[in-house]
Amino acid sequence: MNTDPAHAGLQGGHRTSVLVVDDDPHLLKALRITLQAHGYAVETAADGGTALRAASHHPPDVMILDLGLPDLDGAEVLQELRRWSSLPVLVLSARHGSSDKVDALDAGADDYITKPFGLDELLARLRALLRRVPEPESAPTVAASSFTVDLARRRVTKEGDAVRLTPTEWNILELLVRNPARLVTQQQLLLDVWGPAYQKEANYLRVYMAQLRRKLEADPGNPRHLITEPGVGYRFMP
Repeated sequence: MNTDPAHAGLQGGHRTSVLVVDDDPHLLKALRITLQAHGYAVETAADGGTALRAASHHPPDVMILDLGLPDLDGAEVLQELRRWSSLPVLVLSARHGSSDKVDALDAGADDYITKPFGLDELLARLRALLRRVPEPESAPTVAASSFTVDLARRRVTKEGDAVRLTPTEWNILELLVRNPARLVTQQQLLLDVWGPAYQKEANYLRVYMAQLRRKLEADPGNPRHLITEPGVGYRFMP
């Protein structure tokens, strides 16, 4: 087994990506430096909304999540994340009560560590979580019957021809195809694509989903892949 710290974050030849979510800038900086020194690719977020957007647009291999965030409680972040993602989450908290631990685990956390914590313990918990995660494809391509989405190149083709999408259309499609067969709620799509101020503007989604179907579905009036769950959200069926 390779115990070199500089290679600890490598899985199958690629750098394991970690999203660290905490509103303490000093802790964020310390964790970024430590994790990068151990071979991890690190992104950070200081609030729940930013974390959810980052997790949907560029899904990490694992998330380290503080419960005490300025906009959303960590448990709320977990509950929303679990609507569309199964990525492993290690919760950090200064709360020592057993009820807080149970609440976090019930909301979807995979493990829990209380502050202050030792970095060796944190790294060991990360390694344990990552052992449960399948290795990602190096260049993921998602194929449907009438179109193909190359996520690495941000390219869509239909019957061999390139399809031009607007940035907004791409952002919606990417979130859906990264979560095949999973329901992605209207609120999550609006949050990720337009931001918190637009979470009640479901009409935006209807317009853009209609445009995507016209561009991608063989029969836009009877879509096979971009499916509406009325009043709830959308899902991509490969």
